[in-house]
Amino acid sequence: MKKILILSLVFLTSLSVDVQAGNPDRQGEAGAYELLLNPWARNSGLHGLVTGNVKGIESMRINVAGLAYTNKTELVFARTNYLQSSGVHLNAFGFSQRISKKGVFGIAIMSVDFGEIELTTTDQPEGIGANYKPTFFNLGVSYAHQFSERISGGMTIRLISESVSNVSSQGVAFDAGIQYRTGNLSLGISLRNVGTPMKFSGDGFAQPSEAPTGSNITLEYRAAKFELPSLLNIGAAYDFKMAEDKHRMTVMANFTSNSFSKDQYGLGLEYSFKDMFMARVGYKFEDGIFNNDKRTNVHTGLAAGLTVEVPLKKESETRLGIDYSYRATEPFSGTHSFGLRFAL
Repeated sequence: MKKILILSLVFLTSLSVDVQAGNPDRQGEAGAYELLLNPWARNSGLHGLVTGNVKGIESMRINVAGLAYTNKTELVFARTNYLQSSGVHLNAFGFSQRISKKGVFGIAIMSVDFGEIELTTTDQPEGIGANYKPTFFNLGVSYAHQFSERISGGMTIRLISESVSNVSSQGVAFDAGIQYRTGNLSLGISLRNVGTPMKFSGDGFAQPSEAPTGSNITLEYRAAKFELPSLLNIGAAYDFKMAEDKHRMTVMANFTSNSFSKDQYGLGLEYSFKDMFMARVGYKFEDGIFNNDKRTNVHTGLAAGLTVEVPLKKESETRLGIDYSYRATEPFSGTHSFGLRFAL
């Protein structure tokens, strides 16, 4: 199993040579962009700049290798008000379980809630008096393995489903990642969203028409395929511990190479007191982010978050954590995420 996982990691990482670094000319050519949305409240407070040191179920969205550091069992629920006042919400649930001394299994579900949208047609552009509800959903299944005290690796297979009133599309994506930890330094690399092209199909592409003979026929139009928004993450983190490890200050740096958009660079800082109270702030930069005319990302770079995590019983490993994060946007009123975590 170890050899298969290592070979798979090497193979998937080698595919990164085909990930065109920071290609803004291809902006909008991919699809399934919900794969780039981060629904988790803890690491989104750092804008996801945690490739080198992320742990637990949230690692499945950044670097799945961090899943290997799940202590025993972890349950996480999250709700995100994406672009406050837009009416769009992200809902996420994750479960991870240690299944051996060095192996951890994880599963995570994310859905995008657009609310109800009025149904219109070309004949009735003002609406027909009915509504429909888009369904964007993805399910990830992961396995991570700790090969030694310093090295861990993992893989995720993610099923993707998108549907509106009368068309739908399905696809499969793969993620792989590696983390290296030594002393207070952590390094990580992950490749995400490498998978099959997707294409919409369904009754929505059928159009009634009339044949030259005068009979009624139905023509079905073919939709073009689109690629997944693959990316490569590289990150590092360093812990400064003080007062007999009661206080911890972690500095993080991260680089993201996107296949269909600009490269992104980021720095993050997290303070922790006894791992019970945590405050964090991060900034993610890309070309043109300070210029309203050139910026192509609704998030303007700044993120911050808070965590309170306490044991449910004295001297117990069972802990309850509450997370909150804020990401600045322009326009709208920011993206707000709330999370609830149980570590058993």
